[in-house]
Amino acid sequence: MLYAVEIISLLAIPLLIFFIVAYGAMKKVKVYELFVEGAKEGFNVGVRIIPYLVAMLVAIGVFRASGAMDFLATLLSPITKLIGMPAEALPVAIMRPLSGSGTLGLISEVMKTHGPDSLIGRMVSVIMGSGETTFYVLAVYFGSVSISKTRHAVPAGIIADIVGILMSVWIVNWMFG
Repeated sequence: MLYAVEIISLLAIPLLIFFIVAYGAMKKVKVYELFVEGAKEGFNVGVRIIPYLVAMLVAIGVFRASGAMDFLATLLSPITKLIGMPAEALPVAIMRPLSGSGTLGLISEVMKTHGPDSLIGRMVSVIMGSGETTFYVLAVYFGSVSISKTRHAVPAGIIADIVGILMSVWIVNWMFG
């Protein structure tokens, strides 16, 4: 079974590329020219995203370096104790909607301190896997297409993040607590 999965893994991408080229040739589409045109458009989108990306990363860096993250974690610690979340996991839960790489840095610190098989290690891992970088996505993608009124995207993203965090805490405590 494992051998079959490895063969499928090796062949999947080349077969997909062959299928796309063959299907385009069958439909008389200039596949290479369209690919190059799409690549140019993708590069331009990347250039438009860079200012929003830099602004978001600077804001996150200032938030962490100023001690605001630690202050917020201390402020919210009575609430997290009520739901069974260790105080060490709270910075990960706060950072997850802001930055994926920032969250990975925090998780790395938790893993070094408590270990990956600890309750806290498992909890921050599940929080990482069940959340989204909501504000990063909104800032970068909405900013790149000049959308200033996000309508329901921010509240929906925040609600989804809160539900993801609460369910992560509940499931990890239920399974490993």
